[in-house]
Amino acid sequence: MAHYTLNGEAVRRCRALIDARQYVLDSTWGDVQPDSEAENAYLAKHNWSDYAAWHLGLTEGANEETKARHAFVFGDFRRVHRSALIASVYRGLGVAAQVGRAGRPRPAAAPGRDQQLTGSDQRSGDSSSRNAHRSTSGKGVKSSSGARTKPYES
Repeated sequence: MAHYTLNGEAVRRCRALIDARQYVLDSTWGDVQPDSEAENAYLAKHNWSDYAAWHLGLTEGANEETKARHAFVFGDFRRVHRSALIASVYRGLGVAAQVGRAGRPRPAAAPGRDQQLTGSDQRSGDSSSRNAHRSTSGKGVKSSSGARTKPYES
């Protein structure tokens, strides 16, 4: 199983984009996630450092300046997608136990920013339209390791 470290530069970029309101609240990540062609087009115009800043995780042991090095993309190379942050958290849950035991932070979706996008952070402005995206099941999510996460609470 791959091990990841948190990419601090990507977290800073994600937060800056959210603060600048460069985000999409309602998208289907599987439909808008950059494919290999989009990644190659981005790399043709940008350097690896720019590419890395769109990925919350860095794969330990992978060669630098390779796509394999970069994990948990959080946007479409223009804007943050809330669905990408959620996908990153769920994907990260599968490795959270092993990463947590090693004392390293698990790749997470810009801590606190999903709550900001969904309106629970008062600094994000009016939250009335964003509240419709919240889960109200109250059951939480069970990870592949069997651990149950807390449900979203306001």
